[in-house]
Amino acid sequence: MPLVRTGELVTEAQAAGTGLAAFNVITLEHAEAIAAGAERAGRPAVLQISENAVKFHGGRLSAVAAAAAAVARASTAPLALHLDHVESVDLLRQAHAEGFGSVMFDASKLDYGENVKATAEAVRWGRQRGIWVEAELGKVGGKDGEPPLDAHAPGVRTDPAEATAYVADTGVDALAVAVGSSHAMTERTATLDHALIAALKDAVPVPLVLHGSSGVPDAEIRAAVAAGMVKINVGTALNTAFTGAVRDFLTADPDAVDPRKYLRPAREAMAGTVEAFLRLL
Repeated sequence: MPLVRTGELVTEAQAAGTGLAAFNVITLEHAEAIAAGAERAGRPAVLQISENAVKFHGGRLSAVAAAAAAVARASTAPLALHLDHVESVDLLRQAHAEGFGSVMFDASKLDYGENVKATAEAVRWGRQRGIWVEAELGKVGGKDGEPPLDAHAPGVRTDPAEATAYVADTGVDALAVAVGSSHAMTERTATLDHALIAALKDAVPVPLVLHGSSGVPDAEIRAAVAAGMVKINVGTALNTAFTGAVRDFLTADPDAVDPRKYLRPAREAMAGTVEAFLRLL
């Protein structure tokens, strides 16, 4: 079916009181697994391509974006295409031509004033092209190349009053917030601040986004959605499933050389992970 806009799926999920899962795409197998999992669950999903994934593909967005979009259009599930954690303005400006309906513009490394200024400009650019823009306030640590960050350290979590001002001054369509999760967690041990999630929901008029959801247990995710989270980002959980399946296959058959032999179970493992998250939400 045709690509669906991320903003439309977020609005529908918010109205229904459910969560919308957004999964990171690195390889073609990731995209195929997300589509398969969404079809099995009978649920919509978002295919996300991060700036780090674009760097992995030689800094060229076109090929991986075209592959993900082709998989999404061939699927029977409602799927959207999202450009994630974009720090480069040059990459941001490629989003529209490559078919993305949404972008997460990440100026969170800048000080507050510069973050507001850069994000407001990204939002103005997006508005002119019908692109839904997400941004981040607070510090959701663990992104590639960053030192570990204690998700419970003072000053890390998103402040509701600051979030109110930030959304008003930037005009963002959704806000990723720091409430206790962290990127790149391989164990599901994170505990979230549900009172803070509820306070943030009351403080800002836009949907909230949870990054680093791979490290959050099922019960915590359910409670987060009940408290006000809408878009739930998942990346590392797919990579854990992928790598585990490849490792198991090659351990059992160390002489295998045909990548199709081990990419097939890797893709299937990711599809199962996608289906499980979608059914959870």
